[in-house]
This record gives sequence, structure tokens and C-alpha cells, in this order.
Amino acid sequence: MTKATYLPAAAGLALCATGALAETPVLQVYTYDSFTTEWGPGPAVEAAFEETCACDLQFVNAGDGAALLARLQLEGPRTEADIVLGLDTNLTAAARETGLFAPHGVTADLDLPIGWEDPDFLPFDWGYFAFVGNAGAAAPANMPELAASDAKIVIQDPRSSTPGLGLLMWVKAAYGDEAPSIWADLADNIVTVTPGWSEAYGLFLDGEADAVLSYTTSPAYHLIAEEDASKVAWAFDEGHYMQVEVAGKVAGTDQPALADAFLAFMVSDTFQSVIPTTNWMYPAATPEAGLPEGFETLITPEKSLLMTADEAAAARDTALDEWRTALSQ
Repeated sequence: MTKATYLPAAAGLALCATGALAETPVLQVYTYDSFTTEWGPGPAVEAAFEETCACDLQFVNAGDGAALLARLQLEGPRTEADIVLGLDTNLTAAARETGLFAPHGVTADLDLPIGWEDPDFLPFDWGYFAFVGNAGAAAPANMPELAASDAKIVIQDPRSSTPGLGLLMWVKAAYGDEAPSIWADLADNIVTVTPGWSEAYGLFLDGEADAVLSYTTSPAYHLIAEEDASKVAWAFDEGHYMQVEVAGKVAGTDQPALADAFLAFMVSDTFQSVIPTTNWMYPAATPEAGLPEGFETLITPEKSLLMTADEAAAARDTALDEWRTALSQ
């Protein structure tokens, strides 16, 4: 073959390769930042799903959990998201009101402490909020004791973070009309309010606070990944607020079959077995291998607190006003 005939053939091969790449379907999943870090579930989930889907799974960072909903509300029907992963039951009522979600159609054998019948949002993990501090330090037994102590804490902004919003619901569910006075008393314990969980937890690890709003499962990370038993979750006698994290299919997706396949994959053993030691939460469907060694050391709340999605939506604005008023004094 002469050089003159070889070049067009090579160009044709290049065009074919480019065309093949262009035909690879893309599934965009909006999620929170910590999910996609190298130590989060994202990399393992991406690799495992792409082995089954002949697609390009792309995670798109959208801040912390509550920021996911804000971004979706801003983008509206123009959103490029196919799946939104990382909302929770404090946000699902508002998410449903956008009209942007379609029924997931997945039937799964879930292992949650509560019944689950939501047609639009499918759980992928769950846990309990808690303040995490250092072992050996004095630990308050409830919110009033925390407020009366000298403990310095870091919390997350409820307008951008699901843990931050969860704390508002925790105080409201446990103390009702007394919530404003609880916040007024807690205000001088709060060192700072961060946009998301990662920033807050980092400040705690750097010694900037005595405790951080996190989860009862957070000490498992230190114990299992670092062989460090120096972090503990404080057990509060008023109970701990539960978080159930969910994903939903965007109604306007141009990849409906892929979106359905991803949601079905999300509750599979492959996905769920990744959750305990990457997202450091309880899986929504217990893996065949069970929970990793070390999870048995975690505290189990004596009382679970959880508002329904509609109750949380109704309480959110009042709880947010109470929080803002206390912290502005």
C-alpha cells in the first residue's frame, strides 16, 4: 500500500473509533462530594457498574446532600442529571414537588429499621446522626448537657448539608416547642458552621473542636481503616435522629433503561457490600457477607427519632428560623 492510499484508510479508522466512542451511552449521576472521593464508594461503584452496562457512568459532584436538591431546583427540566443520589427523607417531599422524578419501579429486599414504600425514591444506606468526640473525654448524655458543657462543636449548614438539616430535625423531634431554647443554649458551643460534612469532620480531626456532628458509624472508619479506637459517638438519652439516604430517577432522562439498571444495581449485593467501609453507613440491603468486623462495637440508640417526609417538610422552615435566630444573637 502506498503512502497516498494508507493515509485515508488511517483517517477512516480514526473516524470509526471516534464514532464508536461517541456511541457509548453516558449516565450522569448527581451526588454529594464525599461519595466520589477516592476513599468513597464512587470509584468502586463506577468500575463495577461499567462492567455490566457497556456505558460511561459519570458522577457529578453537587456539594453536600441538601445542595443536590437546590441544584436540581435551579436547573429544572434542563438538568442533565439522569439519577440524583444522596437526598434523604428530610428532602424527598420537596424533591417530589419539583415534578422532576419518575417512579423507580425497583422491587428490593430492603433491611431498614422502618418500612419503605416510596415509589419515587429508593434507599441505598441509612444511619443515625451523632456527635463524635475523642474517647476518654467527658461525654454529655443529651442536648441540654451538651449546651451546659464547655464542649466546642462543629456542625453543618442545614441549607446545604443533610447532616445539618438532620440536626435541626433531631432537635425539633426530641424537644418540640423547646427547640428554640435548646438552640439558644447551644449557640456558644458552636465553633463554626461548615457547608458540608467533609469540612466539618476535617476541622474536628485537626483539633479545632471537641466534637463534630456526624454519625454513630463514623468511629468504625477509624477502627477498621486506621486501627484507631480513639473516636467515639456520644449516646444521647433523648434518642438519635435517623437518616435514610435515597436515589431517584430524573423523569426527563434520555437514558431511562440505563437509569433503571443503575437503580436495580444500587440495591444489589455488589453495590451494598461497598457501603459499610466506604460510605461508613449501614447498607439498605444487608450484603451476603454481613457487616464488617468492628461494626458490632458501635453504639445502638435506645430511641430512634424520625419524621415522615411530609412532617419534615412541614417542620423545616420553622426549625430553620429557630436555628438562624439563635445563632444570630
